[in-house]
Amino acid sequence: MTQTEEATMAQTEEKVIPDFGDDTDRKLCIICSKGTLDMAYPGLVLANAALMEGIEVNMFFTFWGLDMLNKKTMAHLKATPVGNTAMHMPQALSPLPGMTAMATHMMKKEIDKLDFPPVDEFLQQIVDAGGHLWACKMSADMMDLEEDDMFEEVEDIIGATDFMNMSDGAQIIFI
Repeated sequence: MTQTEEATMAQTEEKVIPDFGDDTDRKLCIICSKGTLDMAYPGLVLANAALMEGIEVNMFFTFWGLDMLNKKTMAHLKATPVGNTAMHMPQALSPLPGMTAMATHMMKKEIDKLDFPPVDEFLQQIVDAGGHLWACKMSADMMDLEEDDMFEEVEDIIGATDFMNMSDGAQIIFI
């Protein structure tokens, strides 16, 4: 093998690790647009991990993601198998009565095994660690939700332009 081939192999074997320098002013904005149990946890886990690394976190809840903040729905999020091939069940069975309840029960059981808290407790942990929760004004208006309907730790109901200004220079994740 030539030196050039060896160098090329060495380069491909090296792990690529992003260098953010010593800058501690990193920001992460997570847009939560889904209100199902299986789509709630990715944003919560990412926010928690970022906060543990000292990264500023702003979570913006829009459309069905507001179900995670709505006092009436946040404890009742479902995991629906309908159209969700990742559930690994025949799609012909998924619309049958009781399948959503079964899938939700199974997912909650797995979440408990991993010792993750329920959504409301997870949100509280994020806020306690310095994270910020924001509700989307357009979505709240569309769903006739007001501040009193929201989880107490929601800082405000804001418009998309406010969130865009807040997310300036941040990494943005859309879920």
